[in-house]
Amino acid sequence: MRIALPLIAALLFLAPGIAQAYVGPGLGLGAIGAILGVIFSVILAILAFFWYPIKRLFGIGKKKQEDREDDPLD
Repeated sequence: MRIALPLIAALLFLAPGIAQAYVGPGLGLGAIGAILGVIFSVILAILAFFWYPIKRLFGIGKKKQEDREDDPLD
C-alpha cells in the first residue's frame, strides 16, 4: 500500500488525456524561441563570467614587452 498510492498517482499523472487547447505553429515556434533564448543567454552569461580567468590562464591577448613600450596610447 505504501508503494501503490504513489504508483497510482504517477500513472494517473502520466496517462494521456484530452487536450483542451491548441498550440499552433506561431505559438509553438515563439515558445521554442523564448526557451532557446533563455538557455543561450544563461550559457553566454556563464561564459562571460569565466572568460577573464581563462584568458589570463592561457595568456590570450597579452602584448609583448617591446610592443608595450612602442604603444603610443600608453
